[in-house]
Amino acid sequence: MKFLLYGATGYTAGLVIKHAVKLGITPVLSGRNEMTIKALANFHDLEYRMADLDNAVQLETVLKEFTVVLHCAGPFSKTAKQMQSACLRTGVHYLDITGEIEVFEQGIALHQQAVEAKIMMMSGVGFDVVPTDCMALYLKNRLPDATHLQLAFTNINGGISHGTAQTMVESLGKDGFIRENGKLKAVPVAHKTIDVSFENNHKTHCMAIPWGDVSTAFYTTQIPNIETFTGMPKSGVMFARMGNYLGWLLRSSWVQNIIRKRVSKSLVGPDESTQNNAQTRIWGKATNAKGQSVEARIFGMEGYTLTALTALNITKKVLEGNLKIGYQTPASAYGQDLILEIEGIRRENI
Repeated sequence: MKFLLYGATGYTAGLVIKHAVKLGITPVLSGRNEMTIKALANFHDLEYRMADLDNAVQLETVLKEFTVVLHCAGPFSKTAKQMQSACLRTGVHYLDITGEIEVFEQGIALHQQAVEAKIMMMSGVGFDVVPTDCMALYLKNRLPDATHLQLAFTNINGGISHGTAQTMVESLGKDGFIRENGKLKAVPVAHKTIDVSFENNHKTHCMAIPWGDVSTAFYTTQIPNIETFTGMPKSGVMFARMGNYLGWLLRSSWVQNIIRKRVSKSLVGPDESTQNNAQTRIWGKATNAKGQSVEARIFGMEGYTLTALTALNITKKVLEGNLKIGYQTPASAYGQDLILEIEGIRRENI
């Protein structure tokens, strides 16, 4: 079974290529730089197709060969709309690995069009946001009348890729977000901190960030108040809060260009040793109006490897016809235990 892998030269896409063969599915590589795409395809003995997101005719011609595309070309705030629109026109199921709130909200707005086109449209099929979305639904099922949800994650001994860093650059100087009474609300980044028990007898300092679940967990659970956090030392929290006062500067094109150039020169992604040794931790807590609460945590491997594995798992399901039409989140389509289908992942109640 073949699927189109767009943005195939990226770091995460490389992991997708590496793991795809084990699942019996075959990526056809795609992107807009023929020299690099062709070289990558030849190296892995795979097919490739050239497609530029800004060339609608070319993109649609390529998409018509496939039933599903896994879109891995970020920042998705700049690339998702073109691919989503082309999928709607060609009847191709759309998946991506974004964690950007605006892209999730964009997908929700396209739900009816996706229904009419008889396609599934799902963003966040990787570490953003499969484990946290499954956690959200798991807690909701344990406490059906929950009114508040907190989700947090931390990476142990991990690193970041070039693509993730570029997306982070795009967000510099911008607001954070929470979900309050069912609505997205802008707040300063790191406006709140909590201490989280990712492991027994140990607390990790975490700061509020605008993680994708502020959008997706609400769609999945209808819990009206949602906050998301990541592990961060107090020095990092202080630095993040300083950025709130320098937003005008961090958003300026010349500062962003400087940072992008440095990212391009210095970041590739976690090496094989880091992939093998790094770990991911997820924590969640749901609370109802009576003050009753439930907590749980998930233990997993390094985040980029996890992204490749969950993305491929969902891609294979779609190729096999296991899907729901319209806009979906990972847990809304496949349930709270989707994350447990990945070997080595475990979940426990606190």
